[in-house]
Amino acid sequence: MKVLSNDLIADDTFELILQNKGLKVTPGQFMHIKVPDQSLILRRPISIAMYDEHQIHLIYKVVGEGTACLSQVEVGSKLDVLGPLGSGYPLEKGNILIVGGGMGVAPLYQLARTLKDENLTIVLGFGSQAMMYYVDKFRELGRVYLTTDDGSVGVKGHVGNVLSDLGQFDAVYACGPIPLLYYVQKKYENLDKVYVSLEERMACGIGACYACDTKDKKYRVCHDGPVFKAKEVTI
Repeated sequence: MKVLSNDLIADDTFELILQNKGLKVTPGQFMHIKVPDQSLILRRPISIAMYDEHQIHLIYKVVGEGTACLSQVEVGSKLDVLGPLGSGYPLEKGNILIVGGGMGVAPLYQLARTLKDENLTIVLGFGSQAMMYYVDKFRELGRVYLTTDDGSVGVKGHVGNVLSDLGQFDAVYACGPIPLLYYVQKKYENLDKVYVSLEERMACGIGACYACDTKDKKYRVCHDGPVFKAKEVTI
């Protein structure tokens, strides 16, 4: 796929835009990218943040050799990409809560775009103001509450400090660190329509190698997920 842009949008966080030629995507799916370094064999799973018929937007954070290499990819070059992969979010109606933390915010943006006609409450957590991205885009789609670990923007602390004051919802969607997903799972355990997106280290990305089993060993995150009903998985 042709690289249209690859820009820094927050601390160590990049938005990679690829040319889309007819791929159909479900919110919550990911792309498995081969970085242009022959010494790095495994592909990198990157969340799809937004897409249309012309472009696919991916958000990634530089955390190691692979993503550091990816951050150097130039506009006009081409990447070897496998995808879109995995299961996406089921689309519900009514009073909807979307909860994201850190890099888990990325796949929730296309979900929010798709559910823009519903009553959306969006809670986003970041480490600091410098780590924030896509906040203004989310504000165009629903009511946004922010938390930061250092208190530089919004409520200080984790997203639970906001969720504790919110009302009832018809459906809840979450993506982010394990503590966030665990909190959401427990808080809304009596609600059936709660969906979480899990992150695991992946090798093949298509379910063949069993390297990304869930904690309870019941599912493969890349093949059966990454989106699951919260009641179906052990977090």
